[in-house]
Amino acid sequence: MNRGPLTALLICSLCSIACKVDNYVGLTVVPYGTVTDQITLDIRAGLINYDKEKTDFDVELWLNGDTLLEKESISLMGGGDNCCVKYSFPAAGLSGDNCLTLKVWENGKLAKTENENFKVIPSDVRTDKQIDGAWCGIYHWSEQEGLHWNKDIAKMSDSQWKELVRAMHSIRMDAVVIQEVFRNQEYVGGHNMSLESYSGKAFYPSKLYPARMDNISAKDPVEAILSQADELDMKVMLGVGMWAWFDFSPMSLEWHKKIARELWEMYGHHKSFYAFYISEECDGSLTTYDPDPAVMQNRKEEIVHFFKEMKEYCATLAPDKPLMLATNSMNITQSLDVYPRLLQNLDILCPFGFARMPENDLSGKEAADLLQSLCDEAGSHLWFDLEAFLFNPDMSLYPKPIEQIISELRLLDNFEKVLTYQFPGVFNDPEMSIQIGEDRTVQLFLDYRDYLKKLDESNK
Repeated sequence: MNRGPLTALLICSLCSIACKVDNYVGLTVVPYGTVTDQITLDIRAGLINYDKEKTDFDVELWLNGDTLLEKESISLMGGGDNCCVKYSFPAAGLSGDNCLTLKVWENGKLAKTENENFKVIPSDVRTDKQIDGAWCGIYHWSEQEGLHWNKDIAKMSDSQWKELVRAMHSIRMDAVVIQEVFRNQEYVGGHNMSLESYSGKAFYPSKLYPARMDNISAKDPVEAILSQADELDMKVMLGVGMWAWFDFSPMSLEWHKKIARELWEMYGHHKSFYAFYISEECDGSLTTYDPDPAVMQNRKEEIVHFFKEMKEYCATLAPDKPLMLATNSMNITQSLDVYPRLLQNLDILCPFGFARMPENDLSGKEAADLLQSLCDEAGSHLWFDLEAFLFNPDMSLYPKPIEQIISELRLLDNFEKVLTYQFPGVFNDPEMSIQIGEDRTVQLFLDYRDYLKKLDESNK
């Protein structure tokens, strides 16, 4: 089990004696779960030495208990020195259920063993042609877009959030992306805020900021989601945000560091805690629209600096945990000089919007292929944020017909993982005790479940 930094040192108040506990050992595999034999597994062993003295670590990585993939010896200084041992392993030649085992020795004694299961299916493309996870916005940022479901989400109890996670698992959406853990009514304009003046409201019992989202019934939906995901061996990508949309300024960076630490201290003990997701999103040009070219360039430099610093900071908490950002798929060619620098410190890029590209831009398929080449060159991962919704004339969202979802899954076949925005209010398990949104959300759930059955039959 992963250890949050607050568990690194327990102070015995009665005798003032420092009680030694385990150093941090974490194992993360990107991508997780079911993968095709066309991808390469990115295996990460994270280590943090909380001792006062230098410690020698021996790291072994085994496949299915009998094949030694990697062996490495590392020395870490005391006081929180950290490292991440990475190993790339092509899935080609594997099939069915597999297990990776990480064994870590400290000063010659076996200290920790971590396991990670994964399944390999044969394919002629990277994608497994199914939706592997979904966003779960605890309350949609736009009352207009969330018109048909926000009122229902607001009623959900902690136990009903657990129900929703079980519903996702029932149709193999085994990763939960929590969109954000703070609601800030500043749409943009974070450059004008300070840490002290930040007025966002938390979806969880934050000690950093006292304001709470008072229009939701759940007491701690973040804990509910993580605890249920633990039981089902699912993954949770915890949204570190929202400071302000599209804002990667120095002040935003400092705020994100504070929130990431608090989230890790509160929830890092959950085995389902898979990644840090930066909630702010961004245009594919990696900037915001501004008539001043100097401002545009400054925004690009800010996002590069943000992820370099954030990556280094998150390594002090959990070196193996990836960072993810969702951009849209538009205007990519405006920043081809910036992407290589950004992707050096961005583990997972998960773009959206391929089905609604502007007329004078690339096609959705061209954008996907271009982004794939950029990620391949940088050694980062490209996942697909499939939009499972369409816009009504009043800009409220409604479920996309299953035929369009299947078409996108088949056309955009280079992505190693497919996530969707979003589950609550778009997909609805009829077995749940609460219906979130319109009746056609139930039909989409049933249609997608039928699609999975047909997909399984065709793969036999």
